[in-house]
Amino acid sequence: MRRLFNWQVMLGITLVALSAVFYFAHYLIFRDLHHIFIYLLGDIAFVFIEVLMVTMIIHQLLTMREKKALLKKLNMVIGAFFSEVGTPLIKDFCGFDKNPESISKCLMLSNDWDEKTFSAGLRALKIHTCQLDLKKGDIEGLKKFLHEKRGFLLALLENPNLLEHESFTNLLWAVFHLAEELGYRRDLRRLHEKDSEHLAGDIKRVYKLIVTEWLEYMKHLKRDYPYLFSLAMRTNPFNPDAKPEFG
Repeated sequence: MRRLFNWQVMLGITLVALSAVFYFAHYLIFRDLHHIFIYLLGDIAFVFIEVLMVTMIIHQLLTMREKKALLKKLNMVIGAFFSEVGTPLIKDFCGFDKNPESISKCLMLSNDWDEKTFSAGLRALKIHTCQLDLKKGDIEGLKKFLHEKRGFLLALLENPNLLEHESFTNLLWAVFHLAEELGYRRDLRRLHEKDSEHLAGDIKRVYKLIVTEWLEYMKHLKRDYPYLFSLAMRTNPFNPDAKPEFG
């Protein structure tokens, strides 16, 4: 770091020295200090506008463009997550929900959904409170499924770009925590009451995060990839009658 700083200082001194040499050469040739100072002050005055344009306008536009390209790549990763893990997990969580209809009724996707519909769905998710019953679903199957997908989830965490998507990263950590909690329980069919409450809380955390991310991803597909949105509608985990076939 120190060597880099020294190199930058030397470069700056060299550039200033070269500038002084050329100004001196200009004076020796034309003997006109008035002309030199007019253009010097004009150039210095424009520096502030140039800084404004480069740092606040052009840099901002480039940053927005880079973020847009990065989010597009991240959505590919999120799509792979839902294909491999996310959608099956949602189905499993619905199996624990005492009243799955309360959340599924506002998530019945259709081609008529627009920005307002998606926003309304996200608002409904924020105020929704689900009640879970671990005996109602297949908790042993959930444990086995998460254990089988551990390698896939670890590969996702190795993607450095995910640091730019905080909500999805939080979801992955919540899924890992749930997998670890389930993995440490030897017999999930004979859980202590406090263990059941703790696991229900972990599942509820993942449930809320994953459904929110799922709806955001559906919004992205509806806007940019309508053919993928068509398949997502036909495999909607909240629609018990959903099937991939059209017939």
